[in-house]
Amino acid sequence: MGFSAQQLKALRRNLDQRYLRTREANGRALSYIEGWYAISEANRIFGFDGWSRETIDSRCVLARENRGAFLAVYTARVRISVQADGSTIIREGHGSGEGRGASPGEVHDIALKASETDATKRALATFGKPFGLALYGTGKSPSIQPAMPLQSGLPEPIQRFGFHPDDTTPIPRPSRYYGRRQYAPVTDQLRKNSADHKQTSSAPPLVPGGLDSIPDQIDKSQFAIPEPKRLRDKAHLKFVASQPCLVCGRQPSDPHHLRFTQPRAMGLKVSDEFTVPLCRGHHRQLHQAGNEVGWWENLKIDATGIAKDLWKQTHSKDGRVDPQTQSTTMDTSETMAKN
Repeated sequence: MGFSAQQLKALRRNLDQRYLRTREANGRALSYIEGWYAISEANRIFGFDGWSRETIDSRCVLARENRGAFLAVYTARVRISVQADGSTIIREGHGSGEGRGASPGEVHDIALKASETDATKRALATFGKPFGLALYGTGKSPSIQPAMPLQSGLPEPIQRFGFHPDDTTPIPRPSRYYGRRQYAPVTDQLRKNSADHKQTSSAPPLVPGGLDSIPDQIDKSQFAIPEPKRLRDKAHLKFVASQPCLVCGRQPSDPHHLRFTQPRAMGLKVSDEFTVPLCRGHHRQLHQAGNEVGWWENLKIDATGIAKDLWKQTHSKDGRVDPQTQSTTMDTSETMAKN
């Protein structure tokens, strides 16, 4: 009485390397099988109703909280019962599990399930190689069943195995690491990039030497569909502000930009060459009027012509403002204001 011939044949088969997992622990690579695979193999070999699992004992051996981060460690003892031709075969195993995270309930749940899974795998491992029994051996390299024949000329995969029975227990990841990738520090990446750049510095440049000096800004007025230049000159704005208001002749004035002289742009004023002096009151009145062209026509003032004349005064050949021209402009503004 015992296992059938088909079950014995399945229990003698080696572990399929496709389901072998490795992890780093204390500077060495450890091999293990996952809990779902062990349960799946038990269902395949013993039958879905041919075996059962019972948690005999589970206890919390450590529970700690530090600044909102919780830690819990559980141990568990599991009993596996297998029905084999009218008889019951019982195996037991113990295991431990650890959980970390910001939620105490989640931490204890993870640790408890990890300990039960670990104990289940150890109990099933006593049935043979398909459950990872070869991973517990020391001094020998267990034979692993290849998933498929390797082609000639290709190197065989490197197999790493544990050195202690406890080494096959996977440690659950802390919940704060779930879904996040671990990257090297930025300083290490910068050092690596600089080292790679020094190694490749001897290679010929991909860009010709004449193209190294690229202007910071592009002159869009040279395009096939050009955009108007928007010149900026703080000295000219200061000069315009020193002129009397074109409407009333009062001072000081604000340099008003004639919005209708150039197309509108998002967050950009027209060029500084289209500015005229207006006192604070008329400047506010103009912005409230809405129709700027009509506002100037009602006053019979050629604002565009005056703005061009002011620009010529500040941008003469010698770069200085002619005092005689400046006084003439002021007299003209006062005359227009009186009219």
